Amino acid sequence: MTNPTHLPTEGLFVGRARSSDAAYPLVVAVRDGTVFDITSRAAPTMRDLCEMADPAAHVRSAAGRPIGSLDDIAANSFETGRDPAKPYLLSPVDLQAVKASGVTFVVSLLERVIEEQARGSAEKADAIRADIAGLIGHDLSKLKPGSPEAMEIKAKLISRGAWSQYLEVGIGPDAEIFTKCQPMASVGFGADVGLHPVSTWNNPEPEIAMIAASSGRIVGATIGNDVNLRDVEGRSALLLGKAKDNNASASLGPFIRLFDDKFSIDDVKRAVVRLKVEGEDGFSLEGASSMAEISRSPEELVAAAMGPHHQYPDGLALYLGTMFVPSKDRAEKGKGFTHKVGDIVTISSEKFGALVNRVRLSPDCPHWTYGASHLMRELARADLI
Repeated sequence: MTNPTHLPTEGLFVGRARSSDAAYPLVVAVRDGTVFDITSRAAPTMRDLCEMADPAAHVRSAAGRPIGSLDDIAANSFETGRDPAKPYLLSPVDLQAVKASGVTFVVSLLERVIEEQARGSAEKADAIRADIAGLIGHDLSKLKPGSPEAMEIKAKLISRGAWSQYLEVGIGPDAEIFTKCQPMASVGFGADVGLHPVSTWNNPEPEIAMIAASSGRIVGATIGNDVNLRDVEGRSALLLGKAKDNNASASLGPFIRLFDDKFSIDDVKRAVVRLKVEGEDGFSLEGASSMAEISRSPEELVAAAMGPHHQYPDGLALYLGTMFVPSKDRAEKGKGFTHKVGDIVTISSEKFGALVNRVRLSPDCPHWTYGASHLMRELARADLI
């Protein structure tokens, strides 16, 4: 199977790739449909590139060497049929912490409350959804967390017996920020994404992820899949770690688009993120969400994650959250959506291209064995650090 990344023709795109020519992962840039290795002593890692005063200027001036066409490398990036002797893409981040924001779209707040109220039962979800929507309406996109209006809605839900911990992070003053995976553990374009075997109700979460330097300065963005186990998190919010952080459960890519004079945070705020799921059983599902409907700005979320209260010396990749929670019945009526092994998930956005992954169980995905210690040793042997 092949699937292009659908990158825009303009823009500064950087990422990481494996090549048999080097023991270490390469820092790469895309130029006119060709992928160039721009790894150097000045920027041996993506972390180092993002820490530069002007990452975009460095990428423009870096000579690099071509390692192949983007289409060929993308086609070879799928786990099925990959030739390890040829270049393939990795997650575009390396040493950065990988964090995520929860319940940042008020529309998705209802789904989180439903998960908790249903106690992980997909069968009960529709009835609870209708009950809560009837109480507070359907259009919550303009609701500002922490505002008097938000507090009124919270009071209504409490009085109805539908209070949830998700209300506090969804419409209260404080954002939910959690660890999605460890540095070096995320996967990229073409990789398999993993579901914990205990889950029977789960879904993809199509999101944009901000890339921030250690100073808190946002230098670019990418798209990602914040894979979620609805039944596990629905049983208890204290199971968030099990619901979110499993082998191959964090996907990012295909590339980071760096901010420059043609792309800024305003483009992120106007972005539409699209989702397509195609199953081996013939099932298909499509949807889209608009970043214009996010309840907290990307800047607010990055500031909630890092600052005087919390430092990240290697920078940060931060998923911004999703408003798209698929509820379309897949098999039996009323059972809702859940993944099946073999699903192909495509997450795309006009300014970023497409991120494509196949769904498998986490134990069956390639195990995470290459960490920061391995990277440092290999870069040292190559005299890059």
